[in-house]
Parts: sequence; C-alpha cells; structure tokens
Amino acid sequence: MENSIRIDKWLWAVRLFKTRTQAAGACKGGKVKIKGVNVKPSREISAGEIIEVHQQGIKKTVRVLRATKNRVSAKLVIDLMDDITSPEEIEKLEMLRQLNYEKRDQGAGRPTKKERRILGHLKNN
Repeated sequence: MENSIRIDKWLWAVRLFKTRTQAAGACKGGKVKIKGVNVKPSREISAGEIIEVHQQGIKKTVRVLRATKNRVSAKLVIDLMDDITSPEEIEKLEMLRQLNYEKRDQGAGRPTKKERRILGHLKNN
C-alpha cells in the first residue's frame, strides 16, 4: 500500500467515521489529535502514529498499523489499526449506552402521546 495518507481518508477507511466529510469536520473541530496537537484533515500520517479521537463522549486512542486509501470491511480493520483506548473510557461508553437504553414490553405497542412526553422529560432532565 502507501507509506502515508491524509488523516481524514484514513479515519474514514478504518470506519471511525461514516463519511470522509465527518472525519474532516472532526479534524477541523479539534476532535482529532496527534501527540496532543489538533490536526488538519490534510495532515499526512504513517504507520506507528498514535491518534486520539474524541467521539461519542469518550477519547478513543488508536495506533496506525498501516496506511490505506481504500475503505475496508469491518473484519479487516484490525489489520490497519490497533485500538489502545483505556478500559476506563470503554467503561464510560458502555455506561452511556445503558443510560440511553429504553425497554418496552413486547406487545405493549407504541407509547401514547402522554407516555412520550413523560419519556422526553425523563431524558432531558
């Protein structure tokens, strides 16, 4: 493959972002850092660099194993990056997912307007 690639293309290729535009926007918004420094979308990266991405309320840390410009399947992502996110951050993400989880009994149907209002108040407050 290549020796170096733009960071926005790589973030998209390893499926950290759904679109390249979102990856570039995260770079411009200061959510992507290398060695504690915000990076621009055009920054070239190569194997061995460690990237911090602030995403979904946590700081995800990954190591670049290989550069590629083509988007790869989810199964092949492990060949391109090593996820070294701390266990505390992963635990924080799991806690956030559980807080936003709603369970409704099977067969209960859709919530009524009153129930939706109550759920909305519970989520926002």
